[in-house]
Amino acid sequence: MVYEIDVDICVGCGACAASCPISAIKQKEDKYIINLDTCKGCGVCESTCPVNAISEN
Repeated sequence: MVYEIDVDICVGCGACAASCPISAIKQKEDKYIINLDTCKGCGVCESTCPVNAISEN
């Protein structure tokens, strides 16, 4: 599974990055992005995002 953060919805809170067990999410300016080469598709970040900015693609 591949997850993506919608930067138009992301509020930059960092909850996703803090919850990622392999540190595949990094801050870019005031938003967060998922490194698709590192992400293993566990989905923890999706369930942690308070504004539902993360979805499976």
